[in-house]
Amino acid sequence: MPPLGLDQRDRRGEPLERAARPGPYGQEDHELDRFQRESLGNLAAELCSARLKSIYAPLIDLLESGGLLTVAGVGTWELSRGRISIGGLLVFLTYLNQLYSPIRRLGRLGNSVFAASSAAERVIEFLDQRPSVVERPQALELRRARGTVVFDSVSFRYAGTREHALSDVSLAVAPGETLALVGPSGAGKSTIAKLVVRFYDPEGGRISIDGHDVRHLTLRSLRANVALLLQETLVFDGTVRENIAYGRPDATDEEVVMAAAAADAHEFILALPERYDTLVGQKGRLLSGGQRQRLAIARATLRDAPILLLDEPTTGLDADSAERILAPLRRLMEGRATIVISHNLLTVRDATTILVLENGRITGRGSHEELIGASETYRRLYERHRLEAPASA
Repeated sequence: MPPLGLDQRDRRGEPLERAARPGPYGQEDHELDRFQRESLGNLAAELCSARLKSIYAPLIDLLESGGLLTVAGVGTWELSRGRISIGGLLVFLTYLNQLYSPIRRLGRLGNSVFAASSAAERVIEFLDQRPSVVERPQALELRRARGTVVFDSVSFRYAGTREHALSDVSLAVAPGETLALVGPSGAGKSTIAKLVVRFYDPEGGRISIDGHDVRHLTLRSLRANVALLLQETLVFDGTVRENIAYGRPDATDEEVVMAAAAADAHEFILALPERYDTLVGQKGRLLSGGQRQRLAIARATLRDAPILLLDEPTTGLDADSAERILAPLRRLMEGRATIVISHNLLTVRDATTILVLENGRITGRGSHEELIGASETYRRLYERHRLEAPASA
């Protein structure tokens, strides 16, 4: 392999031309130059370290040899005058020889200290991090909840920002009901889901589950009553069975199969090489987007939580895949208090109540038919998605 930063040449010594392999953004030359700069910088640092080592090691050897010769010379002179015995001289030379080994290790200790100090700084920074929410000392243990979720004049602002993500938001969803949150990006829809599972605490107002303020509940019991499906499907590098059972690790094989069947995933799992023992790869890369989403639905089904949060469950899926997961999603939503966050209004028309959010405020509330006539924002979003639906199909 030729040295970094030097042009490669053929057998006759002629420089080789780089093959033209244009990338999607046409930044090959920029990235090659950046890689060359970083490589040359690393090469310069390695050469500097090698120079220091080439000076330090011979210097220690020279001092060691000079010390031994000096002691041997002075000891021989003292021995000839009868001031020291031969045994004493040999013992002194032995101790002197053993002295240089700790000195060598002491020289190498400096590099270890600097490397350890930089690593310790990163560890200390991590240990100094504090959670955004703190559980109260006498927090209540929430058993199996019914699933009634209420927001009472909730306001919230992310740290370091001036604008409120939510302002005076009030909503309620009961078991068996579906609350849909729609609106433009940045309106505060995902923030509501984060507040339900208490990733953050509201700045004002109150969030309650079955009448209990979520700030008075233990985090473990609160989140045990919530199943969360994100737009970025969480699939781990393991088997299909392990991914489904992650929702409830003590589940039996029969319960895993039943959850997969309810999520319309059993058939494609049986077609995999090792069925439920098939490895899905990192982030589920060996599965399609629809298959990954159905695994996540099976996991939520197995968890059997009374509160269900769906954050853009069909994002990134083609029309056929999105349509296929709607049926298992509806089965999952039965009997649960469900909050659906979606840009695609065609998937939320059957919700019990639809809330339109803009700039952290509720600007519309009602059913699909009511909002079509009462909310200009909802009507505009719905018309846009209705026009896009045939093209995506």
